Amino acid sequence: MAVEKISRDGFEAFVQGEGPVLVDFFADWCGPCRMLAPVLETLDKEIPALKVGKVNVDECGELAMRFGISSIPFVALFRNGQMVASALGYMPAQALRDALGL
Repeated sequence: MAVEKISRDGFEAFVQGEGPVLVDFFADWCGPCRMLAPVLETLDKEIPALKVGKVNVDECGELAMRFGISSIPFVALFRNGQMVASALGYMPAQALRDALGL
């Protein structure tokens, strides 16, 4: 599965589901966010059950506010629609896996 861009209207449907869902809150202008993109691609390939998506905080600011996100990149792990873990800032794939319990 490829990393999917999530719209404001599609967010709720995206985070619901059986398996774990990883959501990256990012902005196009953010250097660490751009550095994190290949890490997310790697996790998407390494963990078949994981669904990975991205939310642009400039386009979906109300979602960032809803989750209290004031710094990016902010990566959130959802299970059954509920955020269960999060990580802030760039980190390599294994560190992100460890931080989120993947």
